[in-house]
Amino acid sequence: MQTPSGHPVAATSPESTRQARLVVLASGGGSNLAALLAAHDDVAYGARVVGVVSDKPDAGALTLAQDAGVASVVVAPKDFTDRAAWNDGVAEAVAVFRPDYVVLAGFMRILAPSFVDRFAGRIVNTHPALLPSFPGAHGVRDALAHGVRVTGCTVHVVDSGVDTGPIIAQAAVPVADDDDEASLHERIKVAERALLVETVGRVAREGLRIEGRRAIVG
Repeated sequence: MQTPSGHPVAATSPESTRQARLVVLASGGGSNLAALLAAHDDVAYGARVVGVVSDKPDAGALTLAQDAGVASVVVAPKDFTDRAAWNDGVAEAVAVFRPDYVVLAGFMRILAPSFVDRFAGRIVNTHPALLPSFPGAHGVRDALAHGVRVTGCTVHVVDSGVDTGPIIAQAAVPVADDDDEASLHERIKVAERALLVETVGRVAREGLRIEGRRAIVG
C-alpha cells in the first residue's frame, strides 16, 4: 500500500462535519469523481468526498484528489501476495476514512464478498446500461449489439454479484441510428455523471434502506 505524499485531508467547518463522508474508488481519469468534487463544497449537498482509493498509481483520479485537497491512497495489486490480501488492503484503506458511503466511480476491479459484507448497504456503483439488462464490463457494447433503441445508466447498491444489487436510480439515453460504441458511451457518461451526483446527494441527505430487491431513499 502506498500513500502519495502531500495529500492532506481537506479541512472541514462545523457545518460540513454533518455531511455524509464519501470514499470514492476509481481506476481511471475520474470524471465521476470530478462531478462529485464539484458538488461537495455546497453544504446543502449533504455529502463530502473525504478520501479517494485507487488500484493504479497513475490514475487521473489521484491528481483530481490532490488538486481538491482530498486524501488519496494507492492500493496496487502488485504490492500484495494474492488477491485476498489485496482485497483486505482495499478494505483497510477505505475504513481509515470512516465512510458513511463508498462510491465506485470507474473502479475496474471486482471486490470480494468480504469487502461487500464489511460495508454492506453502503456501497454505491454506476453502470452504463439499464440494469438488469447488459451487466458486466461491456454494457454499452452489448446494448448496441442487441439493437436496443433506448439504453442508459444505473446507480445501484453493490452486492456480492456483478451488477446485481438493488437499483437506486436510472436514466434513459436514446440510441441513435449512427451510434457506435464510443459515441453512445460518451452520451451515457454525461447522463451517468448527473445521475450519480443527484443520487448520492439524495442518499446522503435522506438515507438509504434495502427492502428485498428495493433500494429506498428516505
